[in-house]
Amino acid sequence: MGQTIELSDDVAERIDGHLEDGETPEEFIEELLSIYEQEGRFLQEGI
Repeated sequence: MGQTIELSDDVAERIDGHLEDGETPEEFIEELLSIYEQEGRFLQEGI
């Protein structure tokens, strides 16, 4: 069962502006989280 996250109209429009053809907002956010998690690990490890 999924959860609902409320976003302001401005944030939703910003996300929509970055979507590639056929990409959903959920897919975009998953990609952002992956990038954030990878970079966070690098920063913690001092790389």
